[in-house]
Amino acid sequence: MALRIVDTCVNCCACEPLCPSRAIRAAKPHFLIDASACGECLGDYADPQCASICPIEGAIVNALNEPLNPLGSLTHLPPELWAAMRPASGTP
Repeated sequence: MALRIVDTCVNCCACEPLCPSRAIRAAKPHFLIDASACGECLGDYADPQCASICPIEGAIVNALNEPLNPLGSLTHLPPELWAAMRPASGTP
């Protein structure tokens, strides 16, 4: 059981100081979560603290590779509209 930070992370540093188990560390090209240290905040908080502060939709995923902040959850834009607004190159 561990969360993972994926390549859409922009290294904003918001999550690192909030992690109660200190499982998040700075790395390149983006922050990483040490799977052996991550307990998903179970027993400490109702929600994973990294995901509750993360401003980037889809940057933190669970063990099933499901984003904790899926597209549209922070912007309140439907994923279809967000996809239509993205540049043709596919970059966020």
